Amino acid sequence: MGFEQLAALKAQLAKQAKEARPAKQAKEARPAKPARARPAAPTNPAKPVDPVIQAIGKLQKRFPLAFPKNPAPKVPLKVGIFEELLQHAAALALDEAMLREAVRTWCRGTRYWTCMVEGTQRVDLAGQPAGEVTLADAKRAQQQRAQQHRATRAQKAKPQPAGEAAVSEPAKSEPAKSEPAQVEPAHVEPAKDESASPE
Repeated sequence: MGFEQLAALKAQLAKQAKEARPAKQAKEARPAKPARARPAAPTNPAKPVDPVIQAIGKLQKRFPLAFPKNPAPKVPLKVGIFEELLQHAAALALDEAMLREAVRTWCRGTRYWTCMVEGTQRVDLAGQPAGEVTLADAKRAQQQRAQQHRATRAQKAKPQPAGEAAVSEPAKSEPAKSEPAQVEPAHVEPAKDESASPE
């Protein structure tokens, strides 16, 4: 392609661009469509929220000092706090079983066991001091943390699941069709060089 042809092509493209500008400006002059309202939070019907998590959310909203949201550290709860919570069950719209499960789940886990240090103040629903963590409570929490740590380490150290092992074993046991089977040689003694040793 010569310079003359390139210049002609450039002029043709410039002409097309000038013709396209008025059409584009006419489109922009139209009134914009109103924006569609979007839902506040996307709902995923395939993944329902665990009711215990919902119950803990209600406790965190109603009693933020006793049930702080992550990343704030958990605080040791007063011994017998469940009886206090039962009085608020109707206001929280939770039945006794769900409330019991929510408290049980809250008090289980590393974040709660870490706060259980001897002499630390326990709190009631209002966040006011209501007793202290005893040595026995602190030791039990340490045992729970250690047990969970061992279980986590054991789970990480587990070999691959049986389903995956079964898939990979046939591939290992059958030789590839394009390659000849490799047979490991039995122990072979080095051959004697007859020319080196006189007899």
